[in-house]
Amino acid sequence: MKHSGRKIQIYISLVSFLLPVFSLRGADEEYTDGVFIVNEDWYGHQNSTINWISNDGEWSYRIFQTANSESGNQLGCTNQFGQIYGDRFYFIAKQDKDPGASVQGGRITVADARTMKMLYQTPLIDPSGKQCDGRGYLGVDEHKGYISSSNGIWVFDTDNYEVTGQVEGSANPNGTDNRPNTDPTGSLYHGQCGSMVRVNDRVFAAHQQFGLLVIDPEQDKVVETITMEAVKDCLPEPDNGKEKVMPGIGSVVLAKDGSLWVSVAKDVQGTGATLPYLMRIDPSSLEVMVIEIPSGIYPPSNSWYAWTPDGFCASFQKNVLYWNGGPNSWFSNARIYKYDIDSDEVSVIVNLDKEAEEEGLDKYSRWNIYGCSMRSHPVTDELYISLFHYFQNPNYTLRRTDSNGKTLQEYPMISNYWFPSLPVFPDLDAPVAHNPGVQAVSPTEPTLINLAGLFSDADSMEAAIVKSIVGISNPEAFNAKMLNGNLEIVPIHVSEGSTGYVEIKGNSNGKTTTTRIELLFSTSGIGEIEDSDDPRESEYYNLQGERIANPEKGVYIRRCGGKTEKIIL
Repeated sequence: MKHSGRKIQIYISLVSFLLPVFSLRGADEEYTDGVFIVNEDWYGHQNSTINWISNDGEWSYRIFQTANSESGNQLGCTNQFGQIYGDRFYFIAKQDKDPGASVQGGRITVADARTMKMLYQTPLIDPSGKQCDGRGYLGVDEHKGYISSSNGIWVFDTDNYEVTGQVEGSANPNGTDNRPNTDPTGSLYHGQCGSMVRVNDRVFAAHQQFGLLVIDPEQDKVVETITMEAVKDCLPEPDNGKEKVMPGIGSVVLAKDGSLWVSVAKDVQGTGATLPYLMRIDPSSLEVMVIEIPSGIYPPSNSWYAWTPDGFCASFQKNVLYWNGGPNSWFSNARIYKYDIDSDEVSVIVNLDKEAEEEGLDKYSRWNIYGCSMRSHPVTDELYISLFHYFQNPNYTLRRTDSNGKTLQEYPMISNYWFPSLPVFPDLDAPVAHNPGVQAVSPTEPTLINLAGLFSDADSMEAAIVKSIVGISNPEAFNAKMLNGNLEIVPIHVSEGSTGYVEIKGNSNGKTTTTRIELLFSTSGIGEIEDSDDPRESEYYNLQGERIANPEKGVYIRRCGGKTEKIIL
């Protein structure tokens, strides 16, 4: 009987292993809800994969292979990162093909975000053919993205699917085996570039050796570097009399209030060791503030030594950060912390050590957080966390919790060594423009207009919406430019009471909309007419600056007694 039972067990295990090759969904299905899980998958055996779970809790496995079954395309090897930008899904892998796979994949893969149909794939990041392993991706605008790698950040032309060059100043400064003056492409885990975010007219990128790179996306050039010197200054003097070691950067995250947050590595060597600090950076002034993590709380883990996006993220709905942390690098897989930025309070919201103890589970039956696979849903604010038992066990589950870590549901997966890397959420909503009303500006001096609230997006942060100027009504009369997300109007030759407009585009994660900022050049401003002014002497103008003799219902500019106001009739 034991022998027969063993046969049944082997048969079930074999079926479980083979099942992921297939999906209940057909090649023509669309994925417009739920959650994507980008998987490293089983190194040495097969290329990376993507699973998808519907809002009803139904798993579909290996959906990229299913969608591209006719062509037989697959992702590359150890695909750690995916980003939906616009209507495309960008995947970045470390290598183009797993040693155990029979299909050639790619380091860069682009797919339709709704159907998973492959649009483009290449085995190379560096067009010269030199080794350059992929890390992350950032959509910069509708026409290009940045690819971080083991050797710098590369510019990807998304219109023509072409790597056009490297961001100046981002390259890996190290040589083979960390020796100087040799080929930097041989140094895969020293001097890498990792996570990236865009805020207004700057891109911020984590560089393992330099710190936080500040990039001008118009020039594709590093214009400033924020080192970890501020954290170094907070460290106690070493007891052995040696100099303090310069800390390293972990990851960079954008919070809901628009501030940047950087996790801290103990050094630049990629050991995974951490220091109990966070760095807060103002993306406009670049002012740095160091936040000390309270005693008893582990800081965000980092993983330069075997790069992943890190389990460090922000809520889209509240001004809080989440991270996984623990006593030792990659195996910091039992606790998730929540940091309330406004109250400056940190709390542990998931503690798998405590759960295992309360349920009497041993190390083989308890759950652990797998690597970086934890992110916050942009709309529901729920956390999606991939859990596993131990590395020799191919059983995984996806846990969904509320924003305070309370388990809402678990979704067991079929048995396979998935090694999940990153939850990715569909981008279903486009940005919406809001009418700011007529803006009074000086006819003689530059005026800065605060554009806060001009655009919103139900499944993205306002702080992540990039604004740009796409039209000026009369460029000979005035100029306009964006400054840290706000609009500056510079008069050239305008008269008192004249009007104009600037057309502004809002880009939210690759989806765009436009609106007009109506301008009134007036030294007296808007809304300053006193009740005693004789309305019979009023002059009415529409928002295009045309005088209206008999205004009907609508919004107008009224001038009376040398003063000006906006009125709604």
